[in-house]
Amino acid sequence: MGRILILGASGYVGGHLAPRLASQGLEVRAAARRIDALRARNWDSVECVRADALEPDSLRQALDGIEVAYYLVHSMASGGDFSELDRRAAANFRDAAAEAGVRRIIFLGGLQPSHGASPHLASRMETGDILRDGPTPVTELRAGIVVGPGSAAFEVIRDLVYHLPIMLAPRWVRSRSQPIALDELMDYLIGLLNLEEDGRSHIYDAVGPETLSYGELLRQFGAVVGRPVRIVPLPVLSPRLSSYWLDLVTAVPASIARPLIDGLKHDLVSERPDELRALIPTRRLSYAQAVAQALAEEQSHALSIRWTEGGFRYRRQRHDVSWFDKSVRVEVTASRSADAVWADISAIGGERGWYYATWLWRLRGAVDRLLGGVGMRRGRRHPTELRVDDPLDFWRVAAVEPNRSLTLVAEMKLPGSAVLELSVEPDGEGSAARLQAHFHPAGSWGLIYWYALWPVHMLIFRRLAEAIAEGVRPRADADRARRATRRQAG
Repeated sequence: MGRILILGASGYVGGHLAPRLASQGLEVRAAARRIDALRARNWDSVECVRADALEPDSLRQALDGIEVAYYLVHSMASGGDFSELDRRAAANFRDAAAEAGVRRIIFLGGLQPSHGASPHLASRMETGDILRDGPTPVTELRAGIVVGPGSAAFEVIRDLVYHLPIMLAPRWVRSRSQPIALDELMDYLIGLLNLEEDGRSHIYDAVGPETLSYGELLRQFGAVVGRPVRIVPLPVLSPRLSSYWLDLVTAVPASIARPLIDGLKHDLVSERPDELRALIPTRRLSYAQAVAQALAEEQSHALSIRWTEGGFRYRRQRHDVSWFDKSVRVEVTASRSADAVWADISAIGGERGWYYATWLWRLRGAVDRLLGGVGMRRGRRHPTELRVDDPLDFWRVAAVEPNRSLTLVAEMKLPGSAVLELSVEPDGEGSAARLQAHFHPAGSWGLIYWYALWPVHMLIFRRLAEAIAEGVRPRADADRARRATRRQAG
């Protein structure tokens, strides 16, 4: 087997597929639009490159020397024009694969209803048609709901079970599906490499052994984690209204949840469930077994250099903390050098304070002490140096990339888990300072906490990023400087 490309390797399925292929001794090239997201995975024996399906030149470079290419790209999170983006991306990849002499394309699509597909599912089917319109044979897997940490449908179910003591059930909870365990899907995707090729394109359905309604999926998940699920029928909740409702009560981004929910108006049940099983024998799991395995598996995931969505350590190693996050991202261009900005990042906290509204940070620390937390009393080990696992006020250092980024995990009392990333990169003659705050809510109180403090957090984090970029000294430093000047004058 020659070199293999995974386009979309930073996504959910690609993130699992790349290391599994590499562990079998295969030459794997992982490609994604954001190469930093790939490098953060710390994959051994995987070549990481940047490629964007909307940029043909980048595809030519990524496909150079490739025999088999996995196409795991979709634009569901891009907004209302995702169908057009999917068309362009598929056409670009089809043409680039033909030009590069790729022997086969393996495309992961979605299980289709018997009629009336949603825009998202229709786009998945159209993508397969476009790929097959070229000379390269295409093997398409149409998968049902994937049961595994990070799968959008799985995370919707997790959040609903943990966030809502009573669930108002729209009509779509009666729709049926055939969920498939992540490991079973991986076996199929990898097993396709060993099938004898006949030069033709093929379509297979990848589904699990059970056909269950969405209501049953919720109840069985609740049974596995020990949380009874109470469902109250409410027929006025259409799929569209449900998508807005899910945006409020789950941490799954609306751009993902809305097209996902639009696809639940119909049963998603395969008419050919045994065809792929006959070609690639694999261990089969019931839905409840797949849920239990998924929850056990996320505990063993390796810790990446930086925060990555769903990282179990960054969620306080708790299954009830949402995999997806609510976040704030601020980027400020600085006239100062990256080294100067990093010096302020690495010296933050402790006696130096937090550069903007330090009194608010201290107030939060006092409240934390009243609640039995660590508060701000720990300060810093050293005024300018940081090491992994150092305490920093009510944070702990999770990762440090010198002269580049600092990742902090909150240790104060919270209904969830909070991560703060401060980073800097050279930008022309100056630099770009970035702040990213991530909050993974736990239960309904986590959501209430996020929405109640969102305006305050937006203000504090914006001003903090600006202060770091501009080099504004905290008041304590300024007071010390003024006192020193007076002493010299006297």
